[in-house]
Amino acid sequence: MYRSTLGAILAAAAVASGAAAGGDWPQWRGPNRDGVSTETGLLKQWPSGGPPAAWTVSGLGKGYGSVSVQGDRLFVQGTEGSSSVVICLRRADGGKVWSRALGRALDQDRGGGPRGTPTVDGDVLFALSEAGDLACLRAADGGVVWTRNILADFGGRNPDWLLSESPLVDGPNLIVTPGGRGAGLAALDRKSGKTVWTTKELSEAAGYSSIVAAEVQGVRTLITLTAQSAVGVRAADGKLMWRYEKAANDTANITTPVVFDSRVFVTSAYNTGAALLQLRAENGEVRADEVYFTRDMMNHHGGVVFVNGYLYGYSNAILTCLEAATGKVQWRDRSVGKGSLTYADGRLYVLGESNTVGLVEASPTSYVERGRFQIADQGWPSWAHPVVAAGRLYIRNQGVLAAYNIGAK
Repeated sequence: MYRSTLGAILAAAAVASGAAAGGDWPQWRGPNRDGVSTETGLLKQWPSGGPPAAWTVSGLGKGYGSVSVQGDRLFVQGTEGSSSVVICLRRADGGKVWSRALGRALDQDRGGGPRGTPTVDGDVLFALSEAGDLACLRAADGGVVWTRNILADFGGRNPDWLLSESPLVDGPNLIVTPGGRGAGLAALDRKSGKTVWTTKELSEAAGYSSIVAAEVQGVRTLITLTAQSAVGVRAADGKLMWRYEKAANDTANITTPVVFDSRVFVTSAYNTGAALLQLRAENGEVRADEVYFTRDMMNHHGGVVFVNGYLYGYSNAILTCLEAATGKVQWRDRSVGKGSLTYADGRLYVLGESNTVGLVEASPTSYVERGRFQIADQGWPSWAHPVVAAGRLYIRNQGVLAAYNIGAK
């Protein structure tokens, strides 16, 4: 059952899909998949107890995925009964618009349900379930455009903690990580779902990371962490151009790579570390050369953001700031405990997996906290990344999604 603390507020704008709106967050980690919002005019410090809640809804079921925001709609994955589903909510009040089953929901010893975030692209969205069910749906009503199962179709194996990536739209293609033989990555036609190419030279199993795209001196490059390595694949045809193993481990490679200045920062935990790689195009391909490797950033699942020359992220349970060019540590702090983060308007929005939300200055000088509050424990770690969109902070924790007003006015 869905319920809103504001009740069933009905607004004409809230049911018209496709309307343009400022501050959209249409996919995993935002418009550029980097965890960075360009919004301004947000609260610089929170009142005691945190910012005011606009609304809270429950009934999303199991899952660790974050929320996507476009126009007057929100999109999130969860469970209903035995099904893994996509749910559309009204941005104004969190009221349910529609839900669509993707396939069978799976359970796991670290929590069941989907791990991914829907990718909204105009009037359609793409969602991948924890069991490999991939669907293109109409954003307006959840109608099915096409479906596939990437594990069955490409011979992949579901990793121990279940598929966790969020699909990437790259021009006319949708990019996913089946992890099959000769199909580590695959490009599908976004309109029909038909296979465009697979990575013939790459057969590594899927990790838990999501793909990012980079334009490297004219060569479009797709970058991700597989179960074994960081890889760069040519977007035009799926050719494997480079591999880098030192920043990957044998257990769980989760963090989305961070691209800036023709460089990519890759990191994983489990006593591994991080590396900055310089990307260079040569004869229509891209090579990756190590700039440095560091053990001062072992990021497990919470992501890393690049802001004004510095990298911010959790190194295991310690929030850490690194000088991006050198890997030199600027500061460390236990903050709200091990967690995830998003950046907006000079602040880091941090969510500890033990249910504490914090606001921290994004400054290389020192750790300065500007507020914190608690959210209700839902029985599993708070692993869904925070989202900042149009003056609101969205926090999803299993079956509960809350929107907080963080605009300064």
